[in-house]
Amino acid sequence: MLGLLIADNDTEARKQLADLFIEAGYNVIVTNSAANAIYGILKKAAQVVLLGSEFDEFKASDLIPLLKKCNRDLTIILVSDDSSLPVIRKLRKEGIFYHALKPVKPEDKEEIRQAVRCAFDNLMSCRAAR
Repeated sequence: MLGLLIADNDTEARKQLADLFIEAGYNVIVTNSAANAIYGILKKAAQVVLLGSEFDEFKASDLIPLLKKCNRDLTIILVSDDSSLPVIRKLRKEGIFYHALKPVKPEDKEEIRQAVRCAFDNLMSCRAAR
């Protein structure tokens, strides 16, 4: 089964996103630990990651290259408050699939829901092509 890993320091954000995706039928793993995130990726428990901008005292920009080395096919969706174009460009070069701003209102979650759906659809079509 395809898994979704939610890795973020923000407890409330993790809970809201987990509830959203569990309700949508995804196999969800939640963590605020870089070690647990890496473990889930190495064990192939997660194929898509919703990554907060900082967690476990690491910045996403430091973790993304490491996560991609653990699994080059990993799909990373960065969920952050940072909308700085130079930072986003750098992270895209590192291999993120999508950047979404942290949802403020309930209707803001639709963007993340669509990005996750697209990420899993993309994974399935790549696997079917192999």
